[in-house]
Amino acid sequence: MEEPLALHPVKLYVYDLSKGMARRLSPLMLGKQLDGIWHTSIIVHKDEFFYGSGGISSCAPGGTLLGPPDTVVDLGNTEVTEEIFLEYLSSLGESAFRGESYNLFEHNCNTFSNEVAQFLTGKKIPSYITDLPSEVLATPFGQALRPLLDSIQIQPPGGSTFSRHNGQS
Repeated sequence: MEEPLALHPVKLYVYDLSKGMARRLSPLMLGKQLDGIWHTSIIVHKDEFFYGSGGISSCAPGGTLLGPPDTVVDLGNTEVTEEIFLEYLSSLGESAFRGESYNLFEHNCNTFSNEVAQFLTGKKIPSYITDLPSEVLATPFGQALRPLLDSIQIQPPGGSTFSRHNGQS
């Protein structure tokens, strides 16, 4: 008789990097309301995983200097074991999600969270997060700032760069 596969909860942590400033200033600067400048991470197998200019990183949930998330989205459960997940992350870190591949608008923490969420649960992260870069770039102010914004590298402090050996004895 086969043992049933264990289910592991998958959460999306959502942080507003602007700490409320986007909500207040975006109508003046962009001519449209933005509720935040979103950084996301995936919580699974008791750790928080995120992507930035330093590559894929991990920490205890809420363990970056960003502190606790502004919102937690329940993405459901996964049958993917920790071992398979860590192998998957390792391959992502060596290919699509190397630190030098980071781009604030086109290949960022939210791109990573969306891809990992789909791998684990078959579900995408909320579109208000993934659509934010195109919303900003659709404004004259966003277009004017793009050269400056393209040079920004974000890596929330407090995590450890992920390697195949993190969390394994």
